Amino acid sequence: MLALSRKKNEALIINNNIEITILEIKGDQVKIGVTAPKEVPVYRKEVYIQIQKENAEAMNSDSLNALSEFFKK
Repeated sequence: MLALSRKKNEALIINNNIEITILEIKGDQVKIGVTAPKEVPVYRKEVYIQIQKENAEAMNSDSLNALSEFFKK
């Protein structure tokens, strides 16, 4: 992990096309802005983890149903 110090209105550039800007600092909270191409999904980590979990569950469910249908033939 790379740890960097930034002040309000300072930014980071990732991969030449993603910009992370520090918008506001209040106590222990930091508000950031993300500028990225539309094809690059940006999620809060807890949302990303939930999406991955639901995708895995759906895939397992669909796979079991497909196998069940396959063996019925």
